[in-house]
Amino acid sequence: MDSIAANIETIREQIHAACIEAGRDPAGVRLIAVSKTHPASLIKEAFDAGHIVFGESYVQEFLEKCEDPLLAQLGIEWHFIGHLQSNKIRSIIGKVSLIHGIDKLSTAEELSKRALRNNLQVDYLLEVNTSGEASKYGMSPEELLSLAESLFTLPNITLRGLMTIASPDRVLAQQEFRLLRTLLDALKPISPDPSKLTELSMGMSGDFREAIHEGATMIRVGTAIFGWR
Repeated sequence: MDSIAANIETIREQIHAACIEAGRDPAGVRLIAVSKTHPASLIKEAFDAGHIVFGESYVQEFLEKCEDPLLAQLGIEWHFIGHLQSNKIRSIIGKVSLIHGIDKLSTAEELSKRALRNNLQVDYLLEVNTSGEASKYGMSPEELLSLAESLFTLPNITLRGLMTIASPDRVLAQQEFRLLRTLLDALKPISPDPSKLTELSMGMSGDFREAIHEGATMIRVGTAIFGWR
């Protein structure tokens, strides 16, 4: 296997190429290195290669890593990309730059309550189940649109965009990425500040090129950087 530094460089080159194909500025796509289940030593290796944005999915594992002496002083930009239960919010609030996986109004309300209590402003994304698969987390497109006005009124939290995990089939995935972009556009007319709705977190190791073509601003790549777990 190539080094992590070489893998990151390869992914960056592929992002650049996909953006050029799509007529987009490569600076408009951020790479999130998905480091869940990988040790702190590999995260440090990626950081030393110039990468600072990492995504974690499990609360306890994230807390151990952000407090690890190897990583704690590095200035890592942590994103929480996994499913987040309301009772876990208190453990991560103030420690991550962006929460990707809010999928219920009640969870957003708890996030708002905790942010208010801690005098914090918290950015988050709503997870949408664009494939309709029962096994996946996320609001349905219809639920998203029906709850949007309620979500926009919650204090101390800012909705920055949407996130999805697409189908394994690339043709279906591209359709689902397109749907997510359409949903973000549909939210803007009812948002109190549409300029803040800028993020589409979609695309992983196997389908990020399709996601970039459909407007992804963040792609979540783990296997292609760190290898199989």
